[in-house]
Amino acid sequence: MIIDTHCHLDDDRYKDDLDEVINRAVENSVEMFIIPAGDPDTLGRAIEISESYANVYFAVGTHPYDAIKYNRDFLEEFISHPKCVAVGECGLDYYRLPDNEDEIKKEKKIQKDVFIDQIELANKYDKPLIVHIRDASRDSLEILESYAGKQGGVLHCYNADHELLKLEKHNFYFGIGGVLTFANARKLIEVYPRIPLDKLLIETDAPYLTPHPHRGKRNEPSYCTFIVQKMSELSGMSSDEIADITTQNAKRLFGI
Repeated sequence: MIIDTHCHLDDDRYKDDLDEVINRAVENSVEMFIIPAGDPDTLGRAIEISESYANVYFAVGTHPYDAIKYNRDFLEEFISHPKCVAVGECGLDYYRLPDNEDEIKKEKKIQKDVFIDQIELANKYDKPLIVHIRDASRDSLEILESYAGKQGGVLHCYNADHELLKLEKHNFYFGIGGVLTFANARKLIEVYPRIPLDKLLIETDAPYLTPHPHRGKRNEPSYCTFIVQKMSELSGMSSDEIADITTQNAKRLFGI
């Protein structure tokens, strides 16, 4: 059994064949799914899907790209829903910052304030975090070490930054996705053996980051198998062992 801990099944690219996508995943031993909410505008769809499928869960959160939309009161309406297992995806993303220095400072402050508030929300309800970090490792590490609670969380689409491995001590897990199968994934392949086995999770980030050999196509949870195969190859463990370890990790972190 495999758990896809990060798949955007609420994306419009699945609106016409969601049943088929989920059935295909189950046929490939991917039997549980977590939808990370990143945009308040689509949270309703994530909840609707989780209520329609017994094996689908969701998280409440606001992606740093949508930080200006953040509304804690709105998220708090749904955080106690029985299918809500985390807060996220939240975090910092400095990849698309404005050109003007004053605007850069303003954008970073907004993202940091929203990130910290979501961490505090997670702490209040004892929910793990689903954390998005892009080109912002230092600030993210400082915030997480200062504010994150004992429940920890997962570094979504772990970017192989050695410094972020420190967060393992704070009960953070590392989400491994299709990037591991890319030809240019040298950095992640080098860091991968340093991640403790009991802190590994599998995710697709579907419909994004489709693994080899399907790059260029819409990603979907059934492709978790390619990630497991690559993890098996790098670790010297069987695919069944990787699937079992990561499944137990996901159940422990998310309480599912």
